[in-house]
Amino acid sequence: MFTTEFKADAARAAIRSAAAQLEDMTPIFRDVTEYMIGATRQRFVTGTAPDGSRWAAKRPATLERYKALGYGNLSRVLIGPGKRLSREIVGQASPQGAVIGSALIYSRVMQEGAAKGAFGADRRGRPVPWGRIPARVWLGISAQDETQIIDIVDEHVGKPLDAGS
Repeated sequence: MFTTEFKADAARAAIRSAAAQLEDMTPIFRDVTEYMIGATRQRFVTGTAPDGSRWAAKRPATLERYKALGYGNLSRVLIGPGKRLSREIVGQASPQGAVIGSALIYSRVMQEGAAKGAFGADRRGRPVPWGRIPARVWLGISAQDETQIIDIVDEHVGKPLDAGS
């Protein structure tokens, strides 16, 4: 498990303002969680990080390995056999906040990258991972996400909030 916090100051200010006005923030955080799960899944379709940068393409060696293993041509970035990471994004809302992520063991490696052999070697002495994995940031809050979160908060409160409050 890993934890990442994101800079979304305007959204954070709107949430603080709403919390000062509402008894239970769970409905807001539930809607934020639902929105962020959808926005994060969409990143797998577009192949882009929250900051709008494109994910690094799969290397020819990776594509050849997939082909040799019978996976076919899985050229879309972060879409591997079974497409598990894009499908297993989960969230939880509570009165204290919204959390999204993945329980898959390799989700952190996809987010942060890993050097060849960063996790030692397999029983045959081959490095794990067998090559360098570039970071492909899939989890985060884009500028558009921040605007949507503010809109979600405003909708629950019934009027636009002064995010500076």
